[in-house]
Amino acid sequence: MPVSHAGESYGTAKWHDLRMTNEVITVFRSRLRSEELPAYREVSERMNDLVRTMPGFVDAKTFIAADGERVTIVTFGDEHTQKAWREHPEHRAAQRLGADEFYEDYSITVGAATYSHSFQRGQ
Repeated sequence: MPVSHAGESYGTAKWHDLRMTNEVITVFRSRLRSEELPAYREVSERMNDLVRTMPGFVDAKTFIAADGERVTIVTFGDEHTQKAWREHPEHRAAQRLGADEFYEDYSITVGAATYSHSFQRGQ
């Protein structure tokens, strides 16, 4: 099947907002130790508030699977701003606390996006 470009139709759908990007996406997968949930929530809420104040922050979303795995996807505008978040002192302290107290296991994958496009029905 051919790939559509910005503004072109594919069937009855239309692609929008095709753009080149330098965004950096972090995928954080984790499982919590259940006995640490109340303390985790407090730290998690603080980190969620703090990340949204960081220059270059684009978006963050967390999804929780039926089996308890949590996946958080965080997007920054570029490598420099993602690195600033990764190395923020309060975030570093939360990372250490997470490894020591909150997580049964976790993995982090970071990658650079090269382009982005979106689709919205009816537009």
